[in-house]
Amino acid sequence: MTVSTLTASPALTGAEPWLVLPAALAVPPGAGAICDEAGARKIGRGAAEGAFTTGPVLVAHASLTARRLGIAPPARSTDLLDVLELFAFVRPARFCAPSPSGLALAMGQAEPRGAEAQAEALRRAADGLLRELAEPTYPDREAAFTLAETLARAGWAWGWRVLGALQHQPVRERQHRGSGLDAWSRLAEWEDEAPRGEAGSAPVDSESARIRLDKLLQASGLDETRPTQSDYAAEAAFAFSPRDEEGRPRMLLAEAGTGTGKTLGYLAPASLWAERNQGAAWVSTYTRALQRQIDRESAALWPDPAERKRKTVVRKGRENYLCLLNLQDMVQAAQLGNGDLIGMALASRWAMHSRDGDMTGGDYPGWLPGLFAVGPSHQASAANLVDRRGECVHAACPHYRTCFVEKTIRASRRADLVVANHALVMTQAAFDGARSARGLKQDGETAALKRIVFDEGHHLFDAADSAFSACLSGQEAAELRRWIRGPEGRGRRGRGLEQRLGDLCADSEAATNALQDAVRAAAQLPGEGVSGRIAPASGEVNPVGPIERFLLAGLEQLRARTSENAAGSGVEFGMECALRPVTDPVLETAREAAQALAAVEAPLLALARHLEDILDDEAAELDGSQRSRIEGALRGLDRRARMTLPGWRSMLAALEVASDEPDPDFVDWLSAEAAFGRIMDVALRRHWIDPTVPLEAAVIVPAHGVLVTSATLSDPNSDDPFDMARLRTGAARLIEPARTLKVESPFDYAANARVIVVNDLVKDDARQTAAAMRELFLAAGGGGLGLFTAIRRLKAVYERLGPDLAKHGIPLYAQHVDPLEVGALVDVFRAEQDSCLLGTDAVRDGVDVPGRSLRILAFDRAPWPRPDLLHKARRARFGGEGAGGRNFDDALTRARIAQAFGRLIRRADDKGVFVMLDAATPTRLFGSLPPGTEVQRMGLAEAVEQVGAFLSSDKERP
Repeated sequence: MTVSTLTASPALTGAEPWLVLPAALAVPPGAGAICDEAGARKIGRGAAEGAFTTGPVLVAHASLTARRLGIAPPARSTDLLDVLELFAFVRPARFCAPSPSGLALAMGQAEPRGAEAQAEALRRAADGLLRELAEPTYPDREAAFTLAETLARAGWAWGWRVLGALQHQPVRERQHRGSGLDAWSRLAEWEDEAPRGEAGSAPVDSESARIRLDKLLQASGLDETRPTQSDYAAEAAFAFSPRDEEGRPRMLLAEAGTGTGKTLGYLAPASLWAERNQGAAWVSTYTRALQRQIDRESAALWPDPAERKRKTVVRKGRENYLCLLNLQDMVQAAQLGNGDLIGMALASRWAMHSRDGDMTGGDYPGWLPGLFAVGPSHQASAANLVDRRGECVHAACPHYRTCFVEKTIRASRRADLVVANHALVMTQAAFDGARSARGLKQDGETAALKRIVFDEGHHLFDAADSAFSACLSGQEAAELRRWIRGPEGRGRRGRGLEQRLGDLCADSEAATNALQDAVRAAAQLPGEGVSGRIAPASGEVNPVGPIERFLLAGLEQLRARTSENAAGSGVEFGMECALRPVTDPVLETAREAAQALAAVEAPLLALARHLEDILDDEAAELDGSQRSRIEGALRGLDRRARMTLPGWRSMLAALEVASDEPDPDFVDWLSAEAAFGRIMDVALRRHWIDPTVPLEAAVIVPAHGVLVTSATLSDPNSDDPFDMARLRTGAARLIEPARTLKVESPFDYAANARVIVVNDLVKDDARQTAAAMRELFLAAGGGGLGLFTAIRRLKAVYERLGPDLAKHGIPLYAQHVDPLEVGALVDVFRAEQDSCLLGTDAVRDGVDVPGRSLRILAFDRAPWPRPDLLHKARRARFGGEGAGGRNFDDALTRARIAQAFGRLIRRADDKGVFVMLDAATPTRLFGSLPPGTEVQRMGLAEAVEQVGAFLSSDKERP
């Protein structure tokens, strides 16, 4: 094979055709700038729109730029070169915040301030990325060149420039090149290993934990002595000591104030335990951001990246990982003209470089699918590429040996540290518990859950509530139908039961009949578009099948019971009503619905029994692939035939009970979800009043040691500060009482933080709220986070606030408004020190922004718990009537305020102001804030003056 040099000289002179770039356009709020060979200069909105729509032009996030210009998101064009797409090609699976500032920081440059600097930085980033491709050391040039040729043929705006840069170094001449799209055939395969065996019971003493922590701090380059962190690590060792009796886990509730360093504090005893006992310590979080943070901090344990990849494994549910079969299906469709080939090509390139194939919070650029106007069904997004539909064929999949999910599961069985999330731990424990109760083999995941750290432990109650609940809705039932029958309709991807299991049942007439019976019975379940039949925007209702008739009857009961609120909130926010007393139509249709569900459940159970018989009767003949495939099929059948369907039938059967007395353990109710003023789904719901009952049984009691930790576990306003934490973690019912620990934050809040309640605003007036945030954010010079308890108010404030901040050159981003998911919005907010962000609960819980990028936080109103049916039942259970109920509400609200306040000061040198715009907020709600914080009440004018004066000394700090 010959090698030819396609350029006369490898030296870059700047005159290479592929380095000749068009002008770069930056459109931060209130200004526009363009940078070309003549330099950077400001331009008006009309000129910016002209440059954007006529091109050629460089941009960062074409859709967001279009939104800033007030025009529709653009389709891909050879004249519209998005530098973010170039970054995704040149540096696949590398982090970049999706903005000019994010690109600059990713390229190792300083943050560009102002429109002109951003336009210049954008052009510089594009130049640097192309030059990077031309470097002799650029890795895997051949594969990049092959894919770039495919992209160029598909009309990628960057195509010929990327090819030119890659050809600056020798490229092999090949008579036939592939497309470079087939990542599924080029990934490394996983290999099975012998079982690790049961973990040992060697203890971890406090002194050893302190010594390990000292080593971790040294490895991290942190040599300061933090006695509180050392004490925390020593006490955390209790959760890693051997239990004395079955059913009596070592449980510790540990509150560690912000800045304590709790992550390394618990990683010290956890890693020691894993080493000494040849087992995996699990760390479970609530947010993806913390999963990434823990993974990064484990570098102190294992500095070598290859070793760390073996020792630390991030685990999520299957619905978070790229499905290679879905990728192949969408790539092939796109090659035939039915899809976004460029997006799929960039997703394929990412797959080849991804650490673990995680598309939701991992190293996949979540902003990539939204750069241009591509139909939702054609985007290279997680919604299309992960296994959300339960269609996995397991060992029957041609990509089973390269599957990211299978790799991660196997890696976790050999790891020392598994970083999971609460949802995975709960759902897997519920599933394994149900199988174990029937004498069936467990799935294997929860067998390793002997030592668990629940970080962000204040969310444990909510995670259990979600995991151990039941919901019979139109969408859930339609999902079950699709899982059984496969996607119905032209051009839809997916595989039904017959495709997945038909050959396994071919040798048994009884099994084949059961499979066919299940497929026929599933026709009675709702199909797609159920909301349009039971709640059409116009026209008559047209329910199809018994489930839809039941949901329609439920919707009629909802409308009857909530009609008095229709004028106030309407369907914009959905509806809910108590299930009892039940109307006659609901009762009658429930019987038919239950019969239809039973008709689906019976053949699925028969099919499951047949597959279980195969595992038993043909154990000696089955190879590993066949066994894995059957076990995978049984997991899916078990979840639906032995958990979901019986749960639905149980809820329907409860309607037959004549008594109108509420169930002492559960809350049942009807609800309707709404969006854009329309009913989108109707549901019958059942939740535990106290979800820590199943949490304790399925997770806490079977474990040997459990550490629940957070910066906000205790409630100082209570006689026993940890009383609420015990109730909301399941610790209250343990035979052996849980230990408690509280470690104060080392930060000087009295000097570095201010808490202000503005007492002269009308909180229901969006204009006043917008004006207040405007003045406060301007006084701070940006770096503002506005938190809202309702999306409607957020949008109303955004419309007024955005233009006002834009006049002062301060960018404003907003959840539910900008075409970016929450994680990307936070990334941009972190990258741009003077930008502002508006968000709701997801932002409050997921923001980790140390430094000046977050220096003022404003709540639009006190975050009281929503007084829905479920909350009322829990308030009655945990708080009782009168003062007890009020104290319960207060405790929850104090915790939310404390969590939000904790976002503000993340480092010892941070300074920040917490502002509550709700004058009616009682002082007692600030009782969980750190010692040293003083609540001041004042008018807006005085608050603005204080904010400006307090933060002025911080303006020049990097």
